[in-house]
Amino acid sequence: MPNLPPASAAADRNKQTIVEQLKLVLPSRGLALEIAAGTGQHAAWFAAAMSSWVWQPTDADPEALPGISAWSAHAGLTNVRSPLLLDVMATRWPSSGPPFTEPFDAVYCANMFHISPWASCAALMHGSVRHLALDGIVVLYGPFLEDSVPTAAGNLAFDASLRERNPQWGLRRLEDVTAQANQVGLRLQSRREMPANNLLLVFGRGQ
Repeated sequence: MPNLPPASAAADRNKQTIVEQLKLVLPSRGLALEIAAGTGQHAAWFAAAMSSWVWQPTDADPEALPGISAWSAHAGLTNVRSPLLLDVMATRWPSSGPPFTEPFDAVYCANMFHISPWASCAALMHGSVRHLALDGIVVLYGPFLEDSVPTAAGNLAFDASLRERNPQWGLRRLEDVTAQANQVGLRLQSRREMPANNLLLVFGRGQ
């Protein structure tokens, strides 16, 4: 049996709980763009669980792309496209090669905001709305701070450790993320509590 591609323990732990929620918030079929796909475990797991969806994984790190391809190949999937290089801060998506021509029914991004500069949030919202179908949604997963919800001790410690490693990192306030989404016409449609003090957030046009 061939060796598995590089893996993330966190992605392995949360992939099933996330896909269960995706099945509730996504239509029966569509085209999804994944931002910051990392190891590619989510792309492979979600595509296998939702065979009527086509998944387009991307990442800003060119060294991540072979591993993303390997996970999909290992699973024998035909509904995952070849991964593309995409930095959300770039003025065009993807960052190299032909630009996207098809609208996406969903843009999915997990665990990126807290390990990237705050400007990446506005960049993701602006880029997403350029490439989102009129009835498409943006789905975010990860830990967030909320003004009206006490922050778990684990998230406080995680936030402090992130800021110590890089002053531009850290957990983001849900209210600030929502404000960035509102600026491009996206509204928070759903807030879903997830294990380990994470949230799954759904943004879409309209109310």
